[in-house]
Amino acid sequence: MNTRARVLEALSEVHDPELDEPITSLGFVTSCEVSPSGDVEILLRLPTPQCAPNFAYLMAADARNVVRRLPDVGRIEVRLEDHYTGKEINAAIARGEGFAAAFPGETDDDQLDALRELFQRKALVARQARLCEALLADGATPVQVTALRVADLPDDGDARRCLELRGQLGIGCDPNAPAFVAPNGEPLAADELTLWLRKARLVRTSLEVNGSICRSLLQIRSRRGAELEEVGT
Repeated sequence: MNTRARVLEALSEVHDPELDEPITSLGFVTSCEVSPSGDVEILLRLPTPQCAPNFAYLMAADARNVVRRLPDVGRIEVRLEDHYTGKEINAAIARGEGFAAAFPGETDDDQLDALRELFQRKALVARQARLCEALLADGATPVQVTALRVADLPDDGDARRCLELRGQLGIGCDPNAPAFVAPNGEPLAADELTLWLRKARLVRTSLEVNGSICRSLLQIRSRRGAELEEVGT
């Protein structure tokens, strides 16, 4: 695997905080160039120029951080394209500074960390809901579902992402830990599962709808950009 392929693989670990989907599958990575000496330049384009600055910063900063962990990589530049706060965010990331440094006096990094955690907990709820629904559809009872341990989870994308999120949130995920937990880490009880799933479906639907809207907006934006370039030639 060459360096560019390894960089793209690393970028697939970066998730949109609001949608819990990789920025690579969402199409936010518009360019990834690696020089012969190992310098990396990444361009990100979000669905609209008005995407929330806090989420934009998190994705750009996370992209830089995952690439920094790779061996044989030199200078790393991550830039937001055509975003209304791109200049401020790009400058802060280039300096290795936090979100607050991009907008002095307007916010602090603790607030951003709290926002990230909020959406991580929502993502965990949504992923677990899909897993629970699949088990119930296969004939498992609420008692059987809530008795499962982490070791009993299937080896699929939703289960792996659940464990990643639990690790990031400090929720135990050793093999004997409960497979399904509330956002605060407490195990789900069988008599709570139906109500929990009803609420969880609302969270999951919101994430899925927002993801679909983002993809559509990005496609429209890319198509218009291509049309303008064609007119200008």
